[in-house]
Order: sequence, then structure tokens, then C-alpha cells
Amino acid sequence: MVFSSLLFLFRFLPLTLAFYFLVPRKAKNAVLFLVSLLFYAWGEPVYIVLMLFSTLVDYVHGRLVEYFKGRGEIRKAKVVVASSMVINLSLLSVFKYTGLFPLPIGISFYTFQTMSYTIDVYRGDARVQKNLLSFGAYVSMFPQLIAGPIVQYKQVAEDLQDRRETINDFAEGVRLFLTGLGKKVLYANQIGLLWETIRSMPARELSFVMAWLGIVAYALQIYFDFSGYSDMAQGLGRMFGFRFPDNFHYPYRSKSITEFWRRWHITLGTWFREYVYIPLGGNRRGLAIQIRNIFIVWLLTGIWHGAGLNFLLWGLYYGMLLIFEKCFLLKRLAKAPKLIGHLYTMTAVLFGWVLFAFEQWEIGFSYLGAMLFFNHAGFCGREALYLILQNGVLLLLMIPASLGMWEGFHKKLRNCWGYYLLLFLLAVAYLVDSSYNPFLYFRF
Repeated sequence: MVFSSLLFLFRFLPLTLAFYFLVPRKAKNAVLFLVSLLFYAWGEPVYIVLMLFSTLVDYVHGRLVEYFKGRGEIRKAKVVVASSMVINLSLLSVFKYTGLFPLPIGISFYTFQTMSYTIDVYRGDARVQKNLLSFGAYVSMFPQLIAGPIVQYKQVAEDLQDRRETINDFAEGVRLFLTGLGKKVLYANQIGLLWETIRSMPARELSFVMAWLGIVAYALQIYFDFSGYSDMAQGLGRMFGFRFPDNFHYPYRSKSITEFWRRWHITLGTWFREYVYIPLGGNRRGLAIQIRNIFIVWLLTGIWHGAGLNFLLWGLYYGMLLIFEKCFLLKRLAKAPKLIGHLYTMTAVLFGWVLFAFEQWEIGFSYLGAMLFFNHAGFCGREALYLILQNGVLLLLMIPASLGMWEGFHKKLRNCWGYYLLLFLLAVAYLVDSSYNPFLYFRF
């Protein structure tokens, strides 16, 4: 079940909200836990066992860490933290990288969440959760279970214990959800059809313009797909009284790759910074160690996204770019015109998306050849012109939107419920009429 489905919009969500607000406050976390398990079981009932196991493992490990720290037995507490990490990473490795089992939806996201909980309890950054149902509600919380944002326990600990839902928060949640729904259905799904058309063509037969049109379409699709999902997740969280962290902040307006990764999938970057980069020494032990740490983080970032060689190459590609910027380029970009920095960044990002999009890396390299005019298929061609004309209005709307150029317009309409009603009706009309409704990050 996905947020942008008629089943979710007209059955699951209304019934869940009614049930949630009717029960006493003490029972709300239990209700959230149960409906989240139902949401997850809708597509993968078998893997509820895996989620319940992960929940129980980290709940017990958190309690053990607190117990040993309270007795001053720090070494034993460290062993418990290590045990939690080994179990969580082993589960992730077996299901994601061995190919022995179908990939459980959202396992990369909720594994990182549960693992960070035990670490934070050990560090003293979060208090241990003694209520198993409340901890289960955190792990399985359906608004952000499937594709993030990655919510650390310490970010919602107070909300789990004592939250107060208000009409204003609920209204803001509805605005966020409908904004995300519009991004996903009216933008990402539409431009995704263009990408699928071009992707299905043999890469060696793509003209220069066709190849660039295709990867621009993919860049727009993955941004509006993932950021739209994050908006919907944040909106649902607000409806239930939670405040999830932002996950995107107009990354395509960046003027360096360093800036891009401060704006794209912010919660993943935060997780790696707090639990890998800083513990390894961060930038405190000299340039050589910092370069090593950047390399390790981006190697792991690539692996986190999948077992394919393309994801490893994608992670190493960004690691090398970030190291190059750190050592040489950032100072020069700071002095250069902003347009130069932006063009460099977007060119690098688009090449990166080719590595990311094609799990068969040989096809990806062939596509890169078309973008570099190496395959001698011509500069443009009639089919490319036809697709540009067919999708011209959509591109003229989406490219400025991805750069935040419509932000002022949306702020003016923030209190206009007619605008959000129109978004909802247009999205529903599309969902009724179309079967193309993927979520790209579900496979991670």
C-alpha cells in the first residue's frame, strides 16, 4: 500500500485517523503500533515477523545498556551496543545483499533507526524507552516506515511520551500531505513516463539530445517522487502529533556537490555524519584522516542503496567529487560566478543519476556514451523533438519548481484551502485513470 493510492486515501487513512482520535490518550501509541503493522502487512505479511524481531532486539538491547550503565559496567554496555549493531547489520546484509530472499520494503530505513536508538541510549543522548508498545510505535510508524525520512529516536522521544495534537498541527499536516501528493502524482508520475519511454530505447541508438532529455526527466522524477513522499510522511506525522525532520531543501539549486548533499536526503546524511563520520574522527585529525573518513562514508552510502555494482560506483563517484572539492575546488567555486557553480553541480549530478539508474552498469556506461556524443547516433532527431514538444509544458513547470522558484507562489496560497482541494481532486483523477504509480525509493 502506498500513500498515493485510492485504497490509502479513502479507506486506510480515514479509518486510522478516526480510530486514533477516538481512543484514550494512553492507548494512542498502541493504536499507532497496530495500524502500522497492518499497513506493513498489507504488502508483506511474512516480514512482520522480521520487524517485530528487530523491535524486540533493540528494545531489549536498550534496556540492557541502561542496566549496565547504571551499574557502572561500561564495558558490558559497549558489548551490548556492539551486539545490537551486529544483529541489525546482519539482518540488513542477509536480506539486502545475499539475494536469498525478497527485499523487505523499508528495511534499510527502519534498521538504521533501531540501531541508532541503542547507540543514543549508550551515549546518553536519549532516555531508554521502557514501554514496548511505544517503542514498537516508533520502529513501525507507518508515515515514515517505508522510505523515510530516517527519524532518530531522540528526535521524537518527547512526542512519543507526551504529545498534544492540535487543530493547527493537523491542518499543517494536511497541507504538507497534499503538497507531497501533488508532487508525487502530478509531477513525478507524469515525467516518469517520459523517462520510461527513453530508458526503454537501446542506449547506443539514443541521440545526444534524447540522452540528456531522458536523464533530466529521471532527475526530476526521483526528486519529486522522493521529496513528495517525504512531504507526505511529514504531513502524516503532524496529523498524529509528531514533527519529523526535513529531508529535502531544493537540492537542485546547489552550487557545489558539497552543498547538494546538505540538501538531498538530509536525514541519511545526518545519520552517516553522526554515527560514522564523527566517530571515525570527522575533520578533527588532519586532512588525510578526513579524506579517509569521507571515502568510507560514501562507500557505505553507495552500499546502503543496494547490492549492485552501480550503487558502489555511484557512492565512490560522489566520494571522489567531495574529496576533490574539499582539497581544491570549493575555494575556486566560492570566487566564481554562481551560474558556473550551478552548471558544474547539475552536470555532475546528472552524470551521477546515470550510475544510479542503471543496475546493469554496462548499459549505464553506454547511456553515458550517448550523453557525451560518443555513440554517433546524431545530435537530435525527430523523436527527441516530438518528446520535447509533448512534455514541454510539464518541463517548464517542473524545472523551476525543483529550483524553488514557485516557493513564493505556494506561500501565498498556504491558507487557500481551495488550492489544496484542487490538488487533491487532480491527483485522485490521475490515480483513477492511470496505473503508473511507482515509488522509486521503495527498493532501498
